[in-house]
Amino acid sequence: MNAWELLFRGDAVSSGVAVTLLAMSVTSWVVILWKARLLQRALRDVPRCTAAFWQSPTLEDGLRTLQAFDRESLVGPLVQATQQNTAGTLAAAGDAAQRLTRVLRDALHGVLLKLQWGQVVLATVGATAPFVGLLGTVWGIYHALIGIAGAGQISIDKISGPVGESLIMTAAGLAVAIPAVLGYNVMGRSIGRIEADLEGFARDLRDLLITQSPPSD
Repeated sequence: MNAWELLFRGDAVSSGVAVTLLAMSVTSWVVILWKARLLQRALRDVPRCTAAFWQSPTLEDGLRTLQAFDRESLVGPLVQATQQNTAGTLAAAGDAAQRLTRVLRDALHGVLLKLQWGQVVLATVGATAPFVGLLGTVWGIYHALIGIAGAGQISIDKISGPVGESLIMTAAGLAVAIPAVLGYNVMGRSIGRIEADLEGFARDLRDLLITQSPPSD
């Protein structure tokens, strides 16, 4: 009997637990693979983008340069946010420092939301998958013991088989949770590095634009 038969031969609850663990595993691996590609590109692109931007002669040239390096659109939105025309609106109220702080903060939040997407999924899978597997194990052991009691004769051979099969659910829960937890921790460190670089760039860009802004009347 193969593993799939062991997982899905039970009742609706056992099969539901198995399907839930399978869905969790597929979802977490999709997130892990997608974020690994995004973060790998971002870790290379963000330093190159900021270096190329500061080497540009003008802000417009810097924005054009970013389009060639910023494959994940992480740095460009910060610069583009400072170029929006908000004349005649409340967004234009206040001095230049306040306006730049507001638009850069909003743009930075949008970029960080993109970087952090999927982290909640990995954290949820890592925290709940062992308990889902444990539920399947408890449910399987309960039904195994009921069946053994109904048979009238109890022996180690009759107990070890069904109980051992039920413990597969616990192992499956751990197998789903461990990659999700590792992915969450490793990617969280990479996100922290990129976030620090973007915050530093936004701060430097704000200081530059403030010095170039004409004094308010």
